[in-house]
Amino acid sequence: MARFKHGVSDFFGLHSHDHAESIDTELESSARGITALKVSFTVLMVTALAQAGIVWLTGSVSLLADTVHNFSDALTAVPLFIAFKLGSRAANRRYTYGYRRAEDMAGLFVVLMILLSAIYAMWESVDRLLNPRPINYIGILFAAGVIGFVGNELVAVYRIRIGREIGSAALVADGQHARVDGLTSLAVAVSAVFAWFGVEQADPIIGILVGIAILRVLWSAAKQIYGRVMDAVDPELVDEIEHKAAAVAGVSSVTSCRVRWMGHRLHADISIGVDGTLTVADGHIIGEKVQQALQRDVRFLTTVFVHVDPAADPTPGPPSVLDRQTVG
Repeated sequence: MARFKHGVSDFFGLHSHDHAESIDTELESSARGITALKVSFTVLMVTALAQAGIVWLTGSVSLLADTVHNFSDALTAVPLFIAFKLGSRAANRRYTYGYRRAEDMAGLFVVLMILLSAIYAMWESVDRLLNPRPINYIGILFAAGVIGFVGNELVAVYRIRIGREIGSAALVADGQHARVDGLTSLAVAVSAVFAWFGVEQADPIIGILVGIAILRVLWSAAKQIYGRVMDAVDPELVDEIEHKAAAVAGVSSVTSCRVRWMGHRLHADISIGVDGTLTVADGHIIGEKVQQALQRDVRFLTTVFVHVDPAADPTPGPPSVLDRQTVG
């Protein structure tokens, strides 16, 4: 029976006895993400259309900035929806890792939309500050700001909660986008109060502040998406995976561990050391146990590849087949 010997290792792309369960969980999380996008898109689009009518009625530039942001936030659901659909497709000979990266690409689009909405809001606000125009129907403007806040905050809470539950940085970033929209809607309500007291310059000034607030959420969202694109993970997650792998019976050491996000799922490549006198079959069994333990205990971890190495053996045994070939 072939044995592990010095410098010889075997790379196992292991299958799990719970593989079907892992796929079901992944498909379920994608379905939840798609549902969250559909619901939030509907709420935000209704809110934005209502606000657009009030912008035409009142002429408020701060509400215009908020309305544009609401439209952009609603429309970001489209590429995210496509990404979730693509991510559920099976891997093939061209895309051997599947299509999960589409979700991270959609996250880049979300960041771009946040940037464009910030630029537009500040541009229109500066123009209104230099070319002031009166604001009409102040009471309706105030109500629009309050309604906008409620609609956006409901969407933000929903998107962020679902995004964190399924591990989607893009959906969390989109939720943060909606949260800033809610705060800017409150700013619109504040500008209406100032206009009621005759301080109409407050409207474009608050519009500029809205743009600055959007830039702040842009920074936070961009860091999250950049981390995903660059395969960044929490170091504590790596420690957790190494600890759980080392705790499996038969594992003498964990020599390397690499982890990355693929959409809203984790992928891990780990190397373990086992007794060098074990057979290949025994080493494979230990590797399988490591893979199953990690998939069972580590949240969001779907794919695990375990590389099995022989641990250092101070007592040299008989020459292996490779040793004899080298001598010959």
